[in-house]
Amino acid sequence: MKNIMTEVVVVGAGQAGIATSEHLKEKGINHVVLERDCIAARWRKERWDSLVANGPVWHDRFPNLAFGGEQDRFASKEEIADYMVEYAEKFDLPIVEGVEVLQVTRKNRQSGFVVSTSHGTYECGYVVAATGAFQIPIIPPIVPEKSHIAQIHSSDYRNPNSIPEGGVLVVGAGSSGVQIAEELRASGREVYLSVGPHDRPPRSYRNRDFVYWLGVLGKWDMVAPQEETQHVTIAVTGAKGGYTIDFRDLASAGITLVGRTVSFKNGIIYFAGDLAQNIRSGDENYLSLLREADAYIAEHGLQLPIEPEAYELGEDPDCVKNPVLELNLIESGISTIIWSTGFGRDYTWLDVDKATDEEGKPNQTRGISEAHGIYFVGLPWQSRRGSSFIWGSWHDAKFVVDQIDIQRNYRDYANPKD
Repeated sequence: MKNIMTEVVVVGAGQAGIATSEHLKEKGINHVVLERDCIAARWRKERWDSLVANGPVWHDRFPNLAFGGEQDRFASKEEIADYMVEYAEKFDLPIVEGVEVLQVTRKNRQSGFVVSTSHGTYECGYVVAATGAFQIPIIPPIVPEKSHIAQIHSSDYRNPNSIPEGGVLVVGAGSSGVQIAEELRASGREVYLSVGPHDRPPRSYRNRDFVYWLGVLGKWDMVAPQEETQHVTIAVTGAKGGYTIDFRDLASAGITLVGRTVSFKNGIIYFAGDLAQNIRSGDENYLSLLREADAYIAEHGLQLPIEPEAYELGEDPDCVKNPVLELNLIESGISTIIWSTGFGRDYTWLDVDKATDEEGKPNQTRGISEAHGIYFVGLPWQSRRGSSFIWGSWHDAKFVVDQIDIQRNYRDYANPKD
């Protein structure tokens, strides 16, 4: 097995790893990016067939390469994966595919790390964990695996033909859950959608996409909120050319809305009675952004078309007024539950004291670990609300690489008096 010396090892060749590599190369720092699969593998292989990005291509990209074509469109998952490959080629980044990192440990009695992989060992002075936020699909332990119901995570869903015939319960009403539920309903499936707390921005308002409004209003730069609210999902979509999600419209299309999924017993699944409150809170989030956008337009004298109809909300559907609180899955014809319930982290390979806490969460501030020489890129809310997005990871990576360079300068300091 080979042993390779390098200054920095970056683990992961998704958007975070590619961004980190670009900044390292710009500073002339010798490094390698190790990817167990292929570049942008999660975009390429772990998303459903019809997925598109939630932001227009003028926004959801790295600064140094634009997507081709019309700039207000929403890129498909394959386009995004191809974009990442093109970006890596454009900057000739040192990415090695098909190499899995098995363990990272500190060297004995000297500084630096030993990175053990499926194809040999690397020795380095710094390690950047750029495996991102979507590592382990989370399926809450609500419905026993031995039940007759097929259960998959949204990351394993591909299209309506990929799951058993019958009705579907989609749990989680963020971008993924909504798009999957709509696709299934359009295919003729009976669909229930479990709706929890969420933000619901307008897709576009007064001729500007919501990403623009979050930008000019400073909301992308918000630091992490309270623990209980920082994982609230955003219900927004770029599907069908992009449109504002309104759960009333989903109900009108034949999707039955229910509250949070809380328990299961004897073939019956139970939902919280919070559906109406979750809808109202999402509406208030939506309306508050409209009001802030109007105030910004007035303050800056922008000549944008008025849109008073955006404030008009329809009547709550019957499933909100008279919510379903329990559901016999067999009697309701439900054969599949799709859990659009997010992802957990996996840093078990990072065997370095203080790098993670007892729950496996990174011990870090803006990507700088409490374990000297270890860094993170691609974490949700790493520095701001936008950290999980393509452009956000690029800026976070720049900050982290700057810190690595600062440490290198200290290491290489030569006192002329010595």
